[in-house]
Amino acid sequence: MLGRRQHMALAVTAVLAAAAACTNHARQDSGRGAPAGSAARGFTLVASGGVLPQTSVVDRAAYDAGESGYDFRPMLADVEPVVSRADLALCHMDTVYGTGGEHSGYPPFKSPPQIAQGLTATGYDGCSTASSHALDDGAAGIRRTLDAMDEAGLKHAGTARSAAEAHSVTIFAAGPARVAHLSYTLDAGANPLPAGEPWAVSLADEQRMISDARAARQAGADVVVVSVHWGTDWQDAPDEQQLALARRLTASSTAGRPDIDLILGSHAHVPQAYEKVNGTWVIYGMGEQIPGETYQRGARDPRGNESTLGRFTFLPPARPGDRWRVTKAEFIPEWFDPDAGRVVDLNRAIADGAELGAVRDRIRDVTLSRGAAKDGLVMGE
Repeated sequence: MLGRRQHMALAVTAVLAAAAACTNHARQDSGRGAPAGSAARGFTLVASGGVLPQTSVVDRAAYDAGESGYDFRPMLADVEPVVSRADLALCHMDTVYGTGGEHSGYPPFKSPPQIAQGLTATGYDGCSTASSHALDDGAAGIRRTLDAMDEAGLKHAGTARSAAEAHSVTIFAAGPARVAHLSYTLDAGANPLPAGEPWAVSLADEQRMISDARAARQAGADVVVVSVHWGTDWQDAPDEQQLALARRLTASSTAGRPDIDLILGSHAHVPQAYEKVNGTWVIYGMGEQIPGETYQRGARDPRGNESTLGRFTFLPPARPGDRWRVTKAEFIPEWFDPDAGRVVDLNRAIADGAELGAVRDRIRDVTLSRGAAKDGLVMGE
């Protein structure tokens, strides 16, 4: 797959300055970026919402596997064409992985490690892992999860197995660009940080996030992408904390160049708006890509099965050292069919005659609710 996609995570050889307090993960890799002469071309980045498998989803993956194990590839097959065609595809892994047959859908979440293989097979290159469920099985759950992701070839940022890992940065090659991926959560849920391991989960703090973004730039990143686990559960509109943090993060710059180039939000369980803030695209919430049947206060809430894929086309600057520009911003509406256990590309499903137009229209209305259309956001195909 890496040969077809022509990108993989680059090794970060620069030692990050201690003052930068960078708390993101380094990944060893042999990729060297695009061949000489290709610098004029850009790249596309696709991002999707939370992978938060309920028990019914785990049961479906077991059924799809046949005689033994779990197979999540059929669940994601409908969005594979969109994901695999991107130069860089990022997901949000909301849960940790169990061991052997020890899996649960809530509470706490312990997902089968085979889900990492399903994500890689779909075309994903990496996932954010900082979430309110990152400590559902303590430090052991984090280690087990990151080990399984490493084995599947799926990069990660947001949780760590060691202080050294926590103080490094994840950088991918996407076409001719180097893209850093940072990940944070506003809280780690009801579970305390492991004793002696305060770095196990990257907690969101404005100054820390900006410092990390600057350190990533110093490590060679052309584009810095920040994933944030934030927002109010089941609220379509971003809350004041999201809005304020987005304004402050996107206002930060160094030598006139913004420190952060894209913000990807998750956690609210429902899609939220896209918005251009201080010239930078912010997705407040992409919804849950793989949820299962969703309930709010004991009542079924179908909005929890709605989500979006964000797709952004970046082009290089006219002058070295300037910002890479987003020249096209798109969203693709998704729906998780809880009966079939499948992620559905709504544009494709509706084109094929499925009666899901109202669901797609609701997602569209929420996504555009803060005026993103005037800044060029369109519904992609």
